[in-house]
Amino acid sequence: QVQLVESGGGLVQPGGSLRLSCAASGSIFSINTMGWYRQAPGKQRELVAAITRGSSTNYADSVKGRFTISRDNAKNTAYLQMNSLKPEDTAVYYCNAQVRGVTDPTRSYWGQGTQVTVSS
Repeated sequence: QVQLVESGGGLVQPGGSLRLSCAASGSIFSINTMGWYRQAPGKQRELVAAITRGSSTNYADSVKGRFTISRDNAKNTAYLQMNSLKPEDTAVYYCNAQVRGVTDPTRSYWGQGTQVTVSS
């Protein structure tokens, strides 16, 4: 089994910064794409940013230039640096990883989510 644990959420003022972390653990052979999604109240979950094992990235238009996704393959960890935060960034942020297990085929795993609130 594989677990994803997110951390780093919280309350921040508009214009502030936060750094989210997502650590994967368990029976892992390799991790392909890792991504961050978010879901605001009453809205569908949306992709924020994703990064491949080779560090190719893509971002939602709404966060380009403000958010940066990165990963440390040795630590099975992904990060999301969020700068110039806006109230509309308020949401629960979820980590997703495409994980190939030691004895299992590649599957999609989700973290439990971490709340990010941008408010003065």
